Amino acid sequence: MAKLKSSAKNKKSEQKFGEGLPKSIMDSAQHIWQAGMGAFTRAQEEGSKLFEALVKEGSGLEMKTRKLAGGKVDAVRDAVEHRVGAVKERAADTWDRLEKVFEDRVQRALTRLGVPSRADLQSLIKRVDELNAELRKLGKTGAVAPAAKAATKPAAKSARTMPATKSAKRTPAKRAKASKGLTD
Repeated sequence: MAKLKSSAKNKKSEQKFGEGLPKSIMDSAQHIWQAGMGAFTRAQEEGSKLFEALVKEGSGLEMKTRKLAGGKVDAVRDAVEHRVGAVKERAADTWDRLEKVFEDRVQRALTRLGVPSRADLQSLIKRVDELNAELRKLGKTGAVAPAAKAATKPAAKSARTMPATKSAKRTPAKRAKASKGLTD
């Protein structure tokens, strides 16, 4: 009988527990619903304030980021400009050296060929100017005429004393062959 009494007690407590269980679940659900509604209402009230605070914080962060990025961009731009300037300077130096080597080689080649240099031409021009000045002086004094006559006399005399050339002794037929490259 003891068993029956204990099992009867268990059944009664199960019934009470079973009856109380849906009510406690309903109460918990009701509390959860009310907490959610309270959170929603608070979020609505404080949401705009929170949103404005977040916007303000974001704009401050953006300004800091822009300032930092701007400083970095300026530093990078300065570094690039400095490097470009150094490269330009080195390229100009290299170009000047290449130009100097080229000029030296051309000058050596012209010297080997016997082409007068600028200095040689300048000295010749100066010498010609000096000689022209002397001739003008002599022309004003009248000494040019005897010198010119003396210079023309030997030239005329040398033309008379020249022996006849082979071509003068040739007949016209032989001259034609000679001009074609067929000599005797």
